[in-house]
Amino acid sequence: MPLGGGNKCGCCQKPVYFAEEVQCEGKSWHKSCFLCMVCKKNLDSTTVAVHVDEIYCKSCYGKKYGPKGYGYGGGAGTLSMDTGEGLGIKPEVQTPHRPTNNPNASKFAQKAGGSDVCPRCGKTVYAAEKVIGGGNSWHKSCFRCAKCGKGLESTTLADRDGEIYCKGCYAKNFGPKGFGFGQGAGALAHSQ
Repeated sequence: MPLGGGNKCGCCQKPVYFAEEVQCEGKSWHKSCFLCMVCKKNLDSTTVAVHVDEIYCKSCYGKKYGPKGYGYGGGAGTLSMDTGEGLGIKPEVQTPHRPTNNPNASKFAQKAGGSDVCPRCGKTVYAAEKVIGGGNSWHKSCFRCAKCGKGLESTTLADRDGEIYCKGCYAKNFGPKGFGFGQGAGALAHSQ
């Protein structure tokens, strides 16, 4: 131990006294200096990742030194638009998008400038929110029975005249009428 206090702090190079000391990789740090080099979060023995003489939280360490590419570094199945410039990573320069000059574009690309329109609300349906049913593209939030508002799936819908219904409402409104139909559980219906 040098004179005038404890070991030198790995961050500020000032003496570290026993009461305020955190040790990592054989070096001493002040508790207040034991922070991620990038995001400045407080670290402890379970969250620290060391690279040479620098300390990081596991998230920043993974972004800076971990594997690169699709599916890495975002956590919990998310994608991140962070280019890593704050970590000293130079982003790749991308070439501008050039649309195709193919005169035989598919029928999907010819609809409404390349996008579908939801028949329920009349707004554009983008790929991330598209549900196909009854021959149309719907928003997930619009993919409901026209009568009762119940959420539908492709296996639980019936369509008629461009509108979609749950099987129950479809049977009540458009199914066969008379004795033995439409009341469920084999019950007979009597109408005057």
